[in-house]
Amino acid sequence: MLSRLSAGAFKKATSVGSSRSANVLNGARSASVRFASSKASGSAAFESVMNSRVTLASATAFTVGTIAWYTHLYGNLPFLEEVHASHLSDEGLHPQAYPWSHKGILDTFDHASIRRGYQVYREVCAACHSLDRIAWRNLVGVSHTADESRAMAEEVEYTDGPNGEGEMFQRPGKLADYMPAPYPNEEAARAGNAGAYPPDLSLIIKARHGGADYVFSLLTGYMDPPGGVEIREGMNYNPYFPGGAISMARVLFDGLVEYDDGTPATTSQMAKDVVTFLSWAAEPEHDERKKYGIKAVIIFSVLTAISLYVKRFKWGPIKNRKILYNPPGKANH
Repeated sequence: MLSRLSAGAFKKATSVGSSRSANVLNGARSASVRFASSKASGSAAFESVMNSRVTLASATAFTVGTIAWYTHLYGNLPFLEEVHASHLSDEGLHPQAYPWSHKGILDTFDHASIRRGYQVYREVCAACHSLDRIAWRNLVGVSHTADESRAMAEEVEYTDGPNGEGEMFQRPGKLADYMPAPYPNEEAARAGNAGAYPPDLSLIIKARHGGADYVFSLLTGYMDPPGGVEIREGMNYNPYFPGGAISMARVLFDGLVEYDDGTPATTSQMAKDVVTFLSWAAEPEHDERKKYGIKAVIIFSVLTAISLYVKRFKWGPIKNRKILYNPPGKANH
């Protein structure tokens, strides 16, 4: 067959084949160059994002925030040993976490426990500690009725005035009055407690690291000092208090108070109730805040679902539609 082809036809066929192979090779080269350029542009964009100052600053802030939050929750990092300039006992024993009834996201205060806790505060704690930020009216609807709160307020004499003659006078308390302090000033409080100043308990749960767990552990953690630990006269040993030596003696003992509802007044029960009461005193809006939070989550969830539906089925077709314009041809004129 090849012998029958002329020399010109053979040269023509050879040139056609070589031109086709060259076209295929050029197309492959152009495609590889196009793919290489797209890859190079993508890698360059990725490198520019990774090397930008905003990305580095964001990564640094995220890392530092994560470490700070972890150390705030757990005290130290798992892969680093703690370094202290002083002994660990100077900071106090870390309290364990207790399952408080109001600790969950959707949990509220145990109002029966708040009522019992106020009884413990009134009969035990109020002799030394004040509660300046709580008024009698705050108890209404939480732990007591309005009549009960009014009757307790009237048992206390408050200085008011001046009257028409310009003199101060004593009157029974009313719901608008704040709970009375046991001492008129700080000097009197220190004089009555061997130089120690009993703190106000209105915000004590928020003012102490560990919150309710710390206060509960402090109230139930009194013990005899271990061997080698010396406590000077007038001080008491409590491993949860920084330094171990605390001026306040143990105040809760089994059967110290008699609950109206018949609950056994053990030391742990009284400590749990008074800590619940102090937790409410530090955050009276706790229950309402969670109620509003649930309502906000429900409302925003519904609004989010509606916005997604509108975006997908209403606005999506309008945004993604393609408008074409076909100009009239010359034949239509």
